[in-house]
Amino acid sequence: MHDGGSNSKGLCNRSLCFFLLSSIVHPPRQNNFLLFFFLFFPTSLKQQVTTLECILTEARADVNINWMVKYLNLNGGVGWQLVLSASERDGFFGGASKPSTRLADPNFLLTGNFSLLLQATEQDAGIYKCLIEQERKTIKETVILLAILTVFQIPPSPVPQTSTLRLIAKVTPETSCEFISWESPDGTSLKTVLKPRAGFVAKVPQLTYDDAGSYKCAVHTYGSDTVFTFAVNIIVDAVSMASFTRVQHGPTIFTATQARTSVPLTCPTVLGDCVFLYWQSSSSSINKLVYHYDHWRGNTPSMESAKLQLAGSPYNADAGSFSFLYTPGLKDGGLYVCDVLVNDHIFSQRTLLSVLKVMARRLGSKLMLECLYSEISQVRDAWWEYQNERCPTKSSPGSVVVALPLPVTLDTAGNYTCTLRLKNGQTISAVHTVNTVAPSSHSSSPHLLLLPLLLLVPLVATTTAVLLRQQKRISRRGIEQSLSVHSGETENIYENPEDVRQDLKPRQADVYKELER
Repeated sequence: MHDGGSNSKGLCNRSLCFFLLSSIVHPPRQNNFLLFFFLFFPTSLKQQVTTLECILTEARADVNINWMVKYLNLNGGVGWQLVLSASERDGFFGGASKPSTRLADPNFLLTGNFSLLLQATEQDAGIYKCLIEQERKTIKETVILLAILTVFQIPPSPVPQTSTLRLIAKVTPETSCEFISWESPDGTSLKTVLKPRAGFVAKVPQLTYDDAGSYKCAVHTYGSDTVFTFAVNIIVDAVSMASFTRVQHGPTIFTATQARTSVPLTCPTVLGDCVFLYWQSSSSSINKLVYHYDHWRGNTPSMESAKLQLAGSPYNADAGSFSFLYTPGLKDGGLYVCDVLVNDHIFSQRTLLSVLKVMARRLGSKLMLECLYSEISQVRDAWWEYQNERCPTKSSPGSVVVALPLPVTLDTAGNYTCTLRLKNGQTISAVHTVNTVAPSSHSSSPHLLLLPLLLLVPLVATTTAVLLRQQKRISRRGIEQSLSVHSGETENIYENPEDVRQDLKPRQADVYKELER
């Protein structure tokens, strides 16, 4: 029966912001009570006061007022303790439990305002009861549960840029709320996690100047839709930047893998806020950021690819447990640095990765088996083996080659193994199978080779037909000429044999005419 928004009073300054919620009177003998939240900043140098309301609307004479409390942070079932007593006849006759605790209105007998004023801390959480009696009869009883919402802001304002802002909220007693949520100045809900002994934690890693503003802390109560909202103003320093001087390095990992084979890139075994993966190739001295993920902001990694992704179980990136699965190519060897940010502390893990690739190509009358590898700085040796015996090879930085004569015979066919040995003693191997039919990088498909031959068939047939027709016309012309001579006379129309050959040879124009036909 209370509203956490309409009856609130607030006071904010640079170091402290708290809200007071107006009390609501309950009749005597009821088991329910008013829930009252007080926002408390332990880092504040100036103590703030809160008021627990108890007002008698009808002024009456000769009344007694008793404020009592049951502290919830005490074990052993401690009962009601007197906080303050007063009466019209005797004035204050019960000393307050704290010097700063008093009635809010000095003229309480005239105004009927018996509200209690106190400087609350986390230890003051408890059930408070305002009991007003007249002639030993209770005329009014107000029961209030004072819950202390303690908020920590780390680092304090003004917060340096690139810092990890931590907003921590804890309610005492814990049973007075179901959960606490945080909201950014732009209205975005922040990821909030309940951590033992700490409370409800929200973080904003890599803080920027645009992240400044009023952050809302919302307390959600059990069994009610009522939400108590408090504001915390965050100021971001416009100039200063956070310095990450605490960097803890793990031992460097030296490893190798085959190209297009998945390999883990291990990160520090801490629960972090965000992760950064950098790559430095052997030919460069610059660290290139290849992956970044912030599980508090919930951003989608824009650099995720088929080759590089966050590892799954037993890791959980959404909970801050990071590792990567990587499927590199030959040129992806180099130094990988995984940095995990925990608040303003960096944990770093370095992995030096070599990538191995084997391939075959035909060079003249030889079949060249090439074993290629990257990040040669950590490779001690590389060699080819055939039937458990080392092969004679030709080596150069990042390459070892064995030459096989062609054609491949049964004596040279089989499995050839290339092995790398790293300086730490680790070995990795890749196998290439050589068949009796040697592969050729210049070989073409049999169908493509037959295609030009098939296209020549109609052309040859057409040319032959043209020649035959031409020869037939020449023969007919010779017969006709021989029939036209006089009897007993002979005429040789060809003066020499070369004329015969020239006449039999088809002319170019005749060939094209026949082709057109």
